[in-house]
Amino acid sequence: MNEIFPSGATNTEAPPAPAHPDGARRPLGPASWYARPTARHWTAPTAPHAPTPAHAFHAALPDYAPTRLVELPSLAAELGVGRVFVKDESSRLGLPAFKALGASWALHRVLAERGGATAGPAGAGAGAPAGAAGAAAGAAAGPAGAGSGPVGAAAGPAGAAGAGAVAGAAEPVTFVTATDGNHGRAVARIARLLGQRAHVFVSRGVHPEAVAAIEGEGARVTRVAGPYDLAVREAARAVEDAEDGPGAGSGSGREASPTVLVQDSGRPGYERIPGWIVEGYATLFAEIDAQLAAAGAGAPDLVAIPVGVGSLAQAAVTHYRAPAPDPGAGAGGGAGPALLAVEPEAAACVLESLRRGERVSVATGDTAMAGLNCGTPSSLAWPALRAGLDAAVAVSEARAARAVRDLAALGVPSGPCGAASLAGVRAALTGDGAADRRAALGLGPTATLVLLSTEGPAANPHGQDTRAHGQSAEPHGSDANAYSQTPDPYGPDTRHHEPDTHPYGPGSTPHGPATHPEA
Repeated sequence: MNEIFPSGATNTEAPPAPAHPDGARRPLGPASWYARPTARHWTAPTAPHAPTPAHAFHAALPDYAPTRLVELPSLAAELGVGRVFVKDESSRLGLPAFKALGASWALHRVLAERGGATAGPAGAGAGAPAGAAGAAAGAAAGPAGAGSGPVGAAAGPAGAAGAGAVAGAAEPVTFVTATDGNHGRAVARIARLLGQRAHVFVSRGVHPEAVAAIEGEGARVTRVAGPYDLAVREAARAVEDAEDGPGAGSGSGREASPTVLVQDSGRPGYERIPGWIVEGYATLFAEIDAQLAAAGAGAPDLVAIPVGVGSLAQAAVTHYRAPAPDPGAGAGGGAGPALLAVEPEAAACVLESLRRGERVSVATGDTAMAGLNCGTPSSLAWPALRAGLDAAVAVSEARAARAVRDLAALGVPSGPCGAASLAGVRAALTGDGAADRRAALGLGPTATLVLLSTEGPAANPHGQDTRAHGQSAEPHGSDANAYSQTPDPYGPDTRHHEPDTHPYGPGSTPHGPATHPEA
């Protein structure tokens, strides 16, 4: 891609002040904030805004419905802006997180290519790829998914043709993935409903109930006594060691294999399937556009995005930095919304990479924001993040715990990862230095904010016990900001890892329309 990396990155914070007894209100230090105001003028090398094949695919699924966009006037008053909306992903295609959007599209693409189907669901349009009906409209192959679940029904537009094509595949595919929670369950659910198999490598730090939910989808689970990056390595090695030989079925373009790596983190040589996952997330932003328009809000001025490896943030950059549909409107149609990445202090790999100006790995610590506990940005996402993110902020456990409680009180069920977006905008827009941070984000008193709440409480039971994870204002580990110049989780395991201990035990893995609940 012809990437352009604008200059002008700034880190305007003063040296950190002493920690406040209430970590949710302590000032941000220089390691917790990064801004580059010129990012919103960058134009992504993508097609203009238009309905995507993935959006049409999702809309054809039997149980599809847009998730809620909830307006919260009390948060707008607290933050000193015009309007605040929260995108509530606590129920998406029968799962308690947004990840099913990417997993369903990626598995559909893999199976469609293997099955060779040519018909697509109604509304897929000419832009749908060849083989679009392989899993379209939720067509299930095999008894495990027949006629059940959000993508299990064989009925639906062009569903019969799609089901036949997939059922004709030589043998079930085993989809292999690593997860820190939600992605693994989504892959396992979609695989089960399509009559396929799943093998999920689960990193340490995922709640036992989340692991049980993955097993409940019929997946084989391998627990990894280490962080997410190690789980990614182990999943990739499992595919490399499959009977079809190194690399087969891993998205490398080699001959199809019954074992396929479906990872949302890209690396050089493995970017096609992660790219499909990012394409799947486009549906979320298409929904937001329609819902804001219905609410009379227009385009947002800021979008806050919880970040793990950066795939959802990549989808946001791709969407909001797309070229203007009208060529006469200029590059990007003028300044787009500010895009704010939010990470845990214990795993701020994107923030650290932005500060260093290159993709680096960080040694992660423990965090209740388990789905964001990633040590290395996706290589596929990194160019877009470096060019298109306006700012990044790392938030404490206390800030996230408070955000979980406050959103629940306002009628938005959110887990710690989803609530991180509220914690991030609070950190950015309030407290010492807030005026400078607001200026960097280009926000005035009439601004419209969209916060992505990417999971519900059921996705991450850590959020049910804020006393266990919400009192410490500091990251759980003194090396949370350590970094490596060779950030490849698929490569040799040479960087530092924290000791293999965890409060849950060695080797365990802790688990619509715009509405106004305040009226």
